[in-house]
Amino acid sequence: MTAEAKTKAKKTSVSGDLDAHVYLVRGEDATLVAQEARSLVDRLVGDRDPGIVVEEHGGPAADGLDVAAIIDACTTPPFLVDRRVVVVRDAGRLTPADGARLSEVLATPLPTLFLVMVAGGGTVPQALVKTVSVVGEVIETTVGTYGARKGWLSEHLKAAPVRLDAAAGSLLASHLGDDLGRMSGILETLAAAYGEGVSIGVGELEPFLGVPGAVRPWDLTDAIDAGDVSGSLNALRRMMSSGGRGAPEVVEILHRHFSNMLRLDGAATSSADDAAAVLGVRSTFVAKKALAQCRKLGFERIGRAIVMLSDADLDIKGRTALPPETVTEVLVARLARLVPNHRGGRRR
Repeated sequence: MTAEAKTKAKKTSVSGDLDAHVYLVRGEDATLVAQEARSLVDRLVGDRDPGIVVEEHGGPAADGLDVAAIIDACTTPPFLVDRRVVVVRDAGRLTPADGARLSEVLATPLPTLFLVMVAGGGTVPQALVKTVSVVGEVIETTVGTYGARKGWLSEHLKAAPVRLDAAAGSLLASHLGDDLGRMSGILETLAAAYGEGVSIGVGELEPFLGVPGAVRPWDLTDAIDAGDVSGSLNALRRMMSSGGRGAPEVVEILHRHFSNMLRLDGAATSSADDAAAVLGVRSTFVAKKALAQCRKLGFERIGRAIVMLSDADLDIKGRTALPPETVTEVLVARLARLVPNHRGGRRR
């Protein structure tokens, strides 16, 4: 892709200016993708009658995508209105040949056309993605890093139908964890209960929170690295209950985490770049954290952690009669207590 194309291929969100005619909404969480697509279509339609303006293709009830019908919709001027909003659901079901045909049409879209493609099962043809990147906008809903997640939350809270104060916003973010798709429903419920535009504090928010959401692996490893026993156990329970991760997967995540420290111990590493080279990772941020924790724990504690992980792996596989969930809880608590000046109980 050319530099000009990369400049045009902005990753945006529905809160941005809608100055393009072609959009692709994609991401890992189907709920977030659906919410962003709905918000985008609503803004494109505005106060017009959606029954006249919007034309839908695909979706759960459809047997497949008819690219000829989609192309016909994209090349036919609207009737009685100033625009046509064409929505293509499950765009991942388009074949490479379909993508090539549609790309030819989208190279010079009608000024009255607004096309919204919603990625679903399958993979959107790469040629089509490149075309959208040049002539339109790709809306990414995946919130991978901590910084991206923080920005996503801030952006969507600003556009919310109610106004959460700082404490309530922080509580909501912490409670949702990785289940960001639930936020829209909670905010809409708050608006229905208290009225739009109302200021919401912790007291008003708490009854509507529901069960805690899942968290990412780094929430668990960060809590362990901080020596926070209770925080580690809380993160573990959310990973296993809301997140659906099994005990073997948790042990694998933790083994990889401490193995990185073991590889760095004794290595000639004086910087994050050196550590990244030893670990074979691109992220210097991850390497820097591993190096700092390696130096904090030292060889003896890291070695003890590896032994604990090996024992837990055998226990989960049936060496003891303890449930796997209990084995992982004991493991996580002991790993957190390895950290000097840990929090959550006296050292044995």
